[in-house]
Amino acid sequence: MKAAVYDQTGPPSVFRYTDVPDPACAPDGVLIEVRAISIEGGDLLHRAQGALATRPHIVGYQCAGVVLEIGPQVKDRQVGDRVVAVMTHGSHAQRVAVQAGATWALPEALDFERGACVPIAVGTADDCLFEFGRLQAGETVLVQAGAGGVGMAAIQLAKRAGASVIATASSAMKLERLQAFGLDHGVDYSKLDFVAETRRLTGGRGADLVVDSVGGRTLQGSIDAATYRGRIVTVGSAGREADRIDVSALRPGNKSLTGIFFGAELMLHTARIKPMVQRHLEAVAKGELAIVIDRSYPLAEAAAAHAYIESRRAFGRVLLVP
Repeated sequence: MKAAVYDQTGPPSVFRYTDVPDPACAPDGVLIEVRAISIEGGDLLHRAQGALATRPHIVGYQCAGVVLEIGPQVKDRQVGDRVVAVMTHGSHAQRVAVQAGATWALPEALDFERGACVPIAVGTADDCLFEFGRLQAGETVLVQAGAGGVGMAAIQLAKRAGASVIATASSAMKLERLQAFGLDHGVDYSKLDFVAETRRLTGGRGADLVVDSVGGRTLQGSIDAATYRGRIVTVGSAGREADRIDVSALRPGNKSLTGIFFGAELMLHTARIKPMVQRHLEAVAKGELAIVIDRSYPLAEAAAAHAYIESRRAFGRVLLVP
């Protein structure tokens, strides 16, 4: 099969498109012919500086496709099933082998492209808001990087839950487009101090909950933008800066800071996560939850796709198509 691989970490140019052996289907697994690959933020971080589980290495957390083979222990999947799957690495390829439990059935009305974008981004947003963020109707949530996958999902889910939603983005154009998904107030962080703007928009209070997928210096600002007894969840490092924060800033306002890794919840609390993700897949299929795809690239152009995301021009998801 063909795959986008690299032998050492670095910029997008480390990718090369080449032949690699097909992955083997495990007794409790499935082999999937990949139809669409959603590029996740973690894919960029791993390509830039992550550990190489194999050489050459195939990066990638998530994809959708058709089941080609099932292991003898698998009872809930069949050859020909349309599924979306998550994995530790390997999505940037024509075929992937994963545990059957790491797959979800795609609703009949849901295409591969949108389905490939759901589990990690929407599941992470759900956990940030509700499982760990404890968001309640009537509260105000600040969503950092609102035009990204987690951000756009968080805006929609928070609005559906009855919250007032503030989000940051790198341009007025992105913020204007986000209004269609439930955004109440947008902050162009390239021109405005988002801490000051959040306090202005909330009458000086600050946000009850802050969802921060950027990290670095932004995380300190997220702490400062939270109200008394506010909750801050940190769920990524899109800014690629070390999270050097002054934790003493939490104490005067009795604020709480929670780190979130969706993959751990998927492994340790599968019984909760599986139906939650399936519910979101159904919501996307019914048009109740929007997945915005900015553009798609051929798998052979993985380097260009990663570079485009890193340019911060994308609005919504960027896909690879084998």
